[in-house]
Amino acid sequence: MASTLVAWKGILDNPRISPPAQEIVVVTKKEIVKTISDEIGLTQLKTKEIVQKTFDAIVDTLVADTRSNLSKGGAGPLGRIELRNFGVFEVKRRAARKARNPRTGEKVFVGEKFVVTFKPGKEMEERVRNLERADSADDAPRQLGESPPAADARGDSTIRTPPSYGTN
Repeated sequence: MASTLVAWKGILDNPRISPPAQEIVVVTKKEIVKTISDEIGLTQLKTKEIVQKTFDAIVDTLVADTRSNLSKGGAGPLGRIELRNFGVFEVKRRAARKARNPRTGEKVFVGEKFVVTFKPGKEMEERVRNLERADSADDAPRQLGESPPAADARGDSTIRTPPSYGTN
């Protein structure tokens, strides 16, 4: 929470910018581990090891494939991992370019570098797209089978929550 407040400090001080309606929720690896651990009945320690090994395997494979493809001439995708129904991680070469230092306005040269990109799979895209449709339909998340909220005296069924900008 404190880091979120620090990040928004400069924005909140600007009277022309309205603060966000809700605080952004960030899911950590620890929370993912706890959820998986609870669902499959393993200890959090064992689950954390499995999750970390999965992340390490993705990174190690991308690095190894990129090195291998670079030694073969580096044409096309350098490193690529396809996880069906999830997405594709890919290493791409970003060409050298001229840029400008935003603080001084001075022109600088930025060398070639490698970047990792992620393209979501069809299933992820579809689930997120359906989320957008549900949100635009009534602006309030509901459980399956739950009826929409009743209208208030003004005829407005929107649920409003006040923003929380206080410190903890």
